[in-house]
Amino acid sequence: MTSAPKNLTGPRLIATDLDGTLLRDDKSVSDRTIAALAAAEEAGIEVFFVTGRPARWMDVVSAHVHGHGLAICANGAAVVDLHAGGRIIEVRALERARALEIVHALRAAAPGTSFAVELTTGIHYEPTYPPFFLDPGATVAIAEKLLHEESEGAGAPVLKLLAHHPELAPDDFLTLGRTAAGDLGSITRSSATALLEISGLGVSKASTLALCCAERGIAPEQVVAFGDMPNDLEMLSWAGTSYAMGNAHPDVVAAASGRTVANNEDGVAVVIERILAECRDGRL
Repeated sequence: MTSAPKNLTGPRLIATDLDGTLLRDDKSVSDRTIAALAAAEEAGIEVFFVTGRPARWMDVVSAHVHGHGLAICANGAAVVDLHAGGRIIEVRALERARALEIVHALRAAAPGTSFAVELTTGIHYEPTYPPFFLDPGATVAIAEKLLHEESEGAGAPVLKLLAHHPELAPDDFLTLGRTAAGDLGSITRSSATALLEISGLGVSKASTLALCCAERGIAPEQVVAFGDMPNDLEMLSWAGTSYAMGNAHPDVVAAASGRTVANNEDGVAVVIERILAECRDGRL
């Protein structure tokens, strides 16, 4: 059962995370959710997918985006056009020199940390970093080489720096990472493992969504947001109405203004259906 916040008036935009939120655990989009997204767009409510995923991993929802066709990827570092095959149309990059500073700070604070570098052209990672089996063409080298200005792909902007630790608890690593390098970049996490996702200072799902909404004349109080993990916190706090999934991290539950059922129970669709019913009944 969902608990509804009290201040929902005339939503114009729905912003939803993907993994653990819109998607079921098997990474599918249910028929119910597909229908709810289409009905929202039909009713004039824009839908933005706002995810930590890179553009190349958006095939799972590309068939279900309507209207503008845009999605926010890499925790706000990229805006992509899903109608154009995931073409990146805006980048908020992490400077390579700053990324190197972060690498050095985290190596000192948490020995054993390994790194990956997410570029606009793909991901590259260190030999000890857990391999990305979906990216077999990745370059494998130490982070200092991957971030060197003369390295292969040096002309491609850095979207995210990823830092993995094999032993620390995920939330402990997040706290440590923010203490060691929080003044150098925006540090968050969305994985069940000790994996930090690091963007440029001020870059988040929330800040990029705010820019997209400002371009459309949409105020925060006209946005309904959904999420489940710490990388959704800023977005849920920014939106006028927000829902934590039934499977959400405790910090997300505390930050959101409402709660819905879990992703495997189509929690996003449940709320959208209620919103549309209330609109039809004149209660919004």
